Amino acid sequence: MKRILLSVLAACGCLLAAAQKGPVEIDLWPTGAPNDSGLTGPEQPLENGRLANVTHPTLTVYPAAKPNGMAVVMCPGGGYIRLAMNHEGHDMAPWFNNLGITYAVLKYRMPNGHIEVPVSDALRAIEILRERCTEWGIDRRKIGIMGASAGGNLATQAATHYSSAADRPDFQVLFYAVTRIGSRPDAMFGENPSQERIDRYTTVKQVNASTPPAFIMCSADDTSVPPVNSIDYFLALREKGVSATLHIYPSGGHGWGFQDTFVFKTEWMAELERWLRTLE
Repeated sequence: MKRILLSVLAACGCLLAAAQKGPVEIDLWPTGAPNDSGLTGPEQPLENGRLANVTHPTLTVYPAAKPNGMAVVMCPGGGYIRLAMNHEGHDMAPWFNNLGITYAVLKYRMPNGHIEVPVSDALRAIEILRERCTEWGIDRRKIGIMGASAGGNLATQAATHYSSAADRPDFQVLFYAVTRIGSRPDAMFGENPSQERIDRYTTVKQVNASTPPAFIMCSADDTSVPPVNSIDYFLALREKGVSATLHIYPSGGHGWGFQDTFVFKTEWMAELERWLRTLE
């Protein structure tokens, strides 16, 4: 009877541990954010899992069942006016978890002309993973930032504008990221920004020797964010002696994320997995 009771308790413990491995949503600023973009009103769900007017930032963490110590924060794209939360966010969680990587999706605030607002959200997300690294089996030296399109820009902002060891990402993974200011700078800066402000947040100009290593990918036929953004960022990293790899696929356009319709999906997955293993 005693053995049976112990077996039941052990089974319950395993079930509880498994339950605790499910996604956890964390309020980034429970006592109030340090800055404000001026947006008000409710967030606006759109088709295909997109979300606009984001004013309440959260981090949804998917702990790995068998953690290898690595973690990554994903910043979905959407032109800094909406977020593609599924194919550039939550859909990737099982794949990363299967690699032993704790995966987190950042729902960041829209800048509305105040780019420092989403940047502070991204850096806070890195801090949260470091603060709770023991809880999720994370090595505090193996926490990265990842992003797609405008979310890729946010990832490069975090990689070049961190304030300390607490919020510095250890690596960056970029899907067709914006690294130069494109045709809609008003979403980032508002009207009539100074050249100094533009240069400060043009991340290809902010790379230095302490910028974390990068895995960069894009499509040659991307007309929304031309591949020169990825190429120039790679060259800037190389010039500063930072380890980086660049993959340019011949077709696919823009915004493919984790979609099966991207014909080179298996290639980027294999190449990214191989690269991440070099960081272990």
